[in-house]
Amino acid sequence: MDIGSIIGLVMGVVFIVLSILISANFDILAVLRFVDAPSVMIVIGGSACSLLIAYPTSKITAAMKALKKVFQPPDLDPAEAITNIISLANMARKEGILALEETARSMKDKFLQKGIMLIVDGTDPELTRNILETELAYLENRHGSVRGVWDMAAALSPAWGMVGTVVGLVNMLHNMDDPNAVGPAMAVALITTMYGSLAANWVSIPFANKLKILGGDEVLMKSVLIEGMLAIQAGENPRIIEEKLKSFLPPAMRQDKEETPEG
Repeated sequence: MDIGSIIGLVMGVVFIVLSILISANFDILAVLRFVDAPSVMIVIGGSACSLLIAYPTSKITAAMKALKKVFQPPDLDPAEAITNIISLANMARKEGILALEETARSMKDKFLQKGIMLIVDGTDPELTRNILETELAYLENRHGSVRGVWDMAAALSPAWGMVGTVVGLVNMLHNMDDPNAVGPAMAVALITTMYGSLAANWVSIPFANKLKILGGDEVLMKSVLIEGMLAIQAGENPRIIEEKLKSFLPPAMRQDKEETPEG
């Protein structure tokens, strides 16, 4: 569970409510003034309709499902991946490449399993690299497509907020002779702008950025695996493979790995 994402959403509500209360001398009813159904319909409904036009429903569904990663990121540990590769390299060095087949069949990581099976089957190293890098490229493309939905939502929300502002202003100007109608119309004009800004800057942009970071971590992990598997196929020394793969890690993670006793 990513506690940071939850804290960000909850504290966002807390700070907004507190700011409203402080500015209204802690009048509880002041919070209700910022709840406006027409504004919600214009921003959320309008943005959703635009997304349905801009993207196939399958892409939007994938973007909704990807939200699970924002709150429950996949367990990606490049250092652990390097440890697994070194273990496989030692096994291949002692027992031969074919000894990896039985181990590969029980692997949970389908990408690693696929690469090891290609190696066991005697696939040409260049072809093995091409197959794995093609899969990685399509993975990046899928991640980019999902992020694109949230980036589009971030662009659309403020625009729909401006639509709501125009609606509110038109209603206000149309009813200038009725003082009782001016206030509610002006409220829609201003609150809709606020909703559009919140939807973009508090939800869509942060979600898109978190998915970008997680996608980058997954690409890094698979890049480590590709280089490691090709090194195993080339019969390189496990120690040399380890040093090669550690170059993918940030300095802090390299230090931690060097300090971890090997078992």
